[in-house]
Amino acid sequence: MIRALMTASAMLLVLSACGRSDPGLRQTGADPDVPAIRESLVPPMKIAKPTGWGDQLPTVPAGFTVTALATSLQIPRQMLVLPNGDILVAEGRGGNAPALRPKDIIAGVIKKQGNTKVESGDRITLLRDADGDGRAEVRTVFIDNLDAPYGLAFVDGSIYVANQDALLRFPYTEGQTRVTGAGQEVTKLPSQINHHWTKSLTASADGQTLYVGIGSNSNAGERGMAVEEERAVVWAIDRTTGARRTMATGIRNPTALAIEPTTGAVWAVVNERDEIGPQASPDYLTSVREGAFYGWPYSYWGQHVDPRVHPQKPEMVAKAVVPDYALGSHVAALGLSFAVNGGFGGAFSQGAFVGQHGSWNRQDLSGYKVVWVPFANGRPSGQPVDFATGFLTSDGRARGRPVGVTFDAGRRILFVADDLSNTIWRIAPRG
Repeated sequence: MIRALMTASAMLLVLSACGRSDPGLRQTGADPDVPAIRESLVPPMKIAKPTGWGDQLPTVPAGFTVTALATSLQIPRQMLVLPNGDILVAEGRGGNAPALRPKDIIAGVIKKQGNTKVESGDRITLLRDADGDGRAEVRTVFIDNLDAPYGLAFVDGSIYVANQDALLRFPYTEGQTRVTGAGQEVTKLPSQINHHWTKSLTASADGQTLYVGIGSNSNAGERGMAVEEERAVVWAIDRTTGARRTMATGIRNPTALAIEPTTGAVWAVVNERDEIGPQASPDYLTSVREGAFYGWPYSYWGQHVDPRVHPQKPEMVAKAVVPDYALGSHVAALGLSFAVNGGFGGAFSQGAFVGQHGSWNRQDLSGYKVVWVPFANGRPSGQPVDFATGFLTSDGRARGRPVGVTFDAGRRILFVADDLSNTIWRIAPRG
């Protein structure tokens, strides 16, 4: 075993040059550069090892201030702002997919080096900052004994929680700080293997439909397509009856969903495939179109064919739609929230905040920040702008890793979940 690990380490060193990106490529926006595939026996891997924040804070634009709303959480993921301003935070980690290949074991070791050592919370925590000083003076376990909760939504007096195995509904009374009753199951969610376990969630503008994002059970179909039934999809679920339809397919890992405020359309951030080079398959932000096929596993970014998939299906590749907006390769976008009611104003009035958890499978790190994507008339309208940085140190260590982002229109605040330092950051205009 020791010899095998030493051999793997040597291979990673030899292959490290293959994992470096070409700085001349433009990998963001509606028409990114998509270079040729660069396969290797062991894909180059590197993750930012944790170092902690110390007395540092995230870097935000001039005119903004940032505070730690809450610390010492148990793997905070997605958040929800309730009508009275309370914040709900889903905490936990799921998944139980066995490794298939030696390189999967190596990848698991690499990824663990960049993760928190805190145990999964499997709960929802409520945070209340009634005096507006940027720190929660009330903190309670709102719902516990959950199964890797992730997506959250509030509609018509009920809170919806997407566990990794089911969508649940909990009755809510404004101001309450704990739910004591058991949740009602709206519908079961695919949970076999759970290579990608996160179940993202948002509600339609009229509140009648709940959208759930369900990730694939493999990188690119290597577990066989039998385990991919109703995976790499977005479901539309009737909130009242629990009846569902498959809205979109081939969308590899839709890690966050949100409603674009001017059109009411569903948008997603999506993590694309690994092991074909540091820049071949950009992660993306896209509208989720009814009936659309986004290529997985047969192709990526439209008709770019993945030769590793067997059997090949050119008829499916021909159907693949091109996503709306590239975010860069392997940034691992996990958070999405639109500015509403004018956002922060000025340059941050129309658009989307995207939390980028950060890469593990390229030599030059990507992501590890929150970006702003400007919109006009319901569509992206420019290059992304860094909004919250400083999660990486100058020597490539990680102080934190952004996950969910949530814009509170009532108080003009952006909340950022950081699942490495287990912190909820609060970003607001000064004064």
